[in-house]
Amino acid sequence: MYTVMNRIAVPAVGAAAFEERFAESMRATLSGVPGLLGARLLRPQQAGGVYVAVMDFEDEEAFGAWMRSESFRAAHAHGASGGGESADGPGNGVETFETVVSVGA
Repeated sequence: MYTVMNRIAVPAVGAAAFEERFAESMRATLSGVPGLLGARLLRPQQAGGVYVAVMDFEDEEAFGAWMRSESFRAAHAHGASGGGESADGPGNGVETFETVVSVGA
């Protein structure tokens, strides 16, 4: 499994609207993406924390294919977060991982 995590700093005042836009974008652009095992948005539990979008793919090739797809372009048409927030601000960034061990669902 190949996991991609995107950290997105969102001002507290805009958090609810961000969550709505991001969820809508995920539902509209991710269904049927080949090789995508799942995607989720994690809400920070500390004030001023950073959201984390997590996507699990079958492998790195599936992730690369998604990055070149129309689905990717549609998801990122209004900013890197699907909601207009910049991925270049403090606390933002994309990280990739390969699963070494997985237990349970």
